Amino acid sequence: MTVASDVKQCLSSLKGVEATLSTLALHTQDEESARLLHESMTMVSEIVSEMRKRVGELEREELQYKGF
Repeated sequence: MTVASDVKQCLSSLKGVEATLSTLALHTQDEESARLLHESMTMVSEIVSEMRKRVGELEREELQYKGF
């Protein structure tokens, strides 16, 4: 596996974590738990944004990684 494909796989996993945290935050009855889940989702969202930037950098640096 190439570095780019590893980074893209990590990004995909993080998106799944983000979606799961969002779902849990919406379905929990406890307000404190919902707040903590939402905060965690926000942190993961920021990481996803940074990872997307990194994927773009990898694709610009190494054209053969584009589209993986």
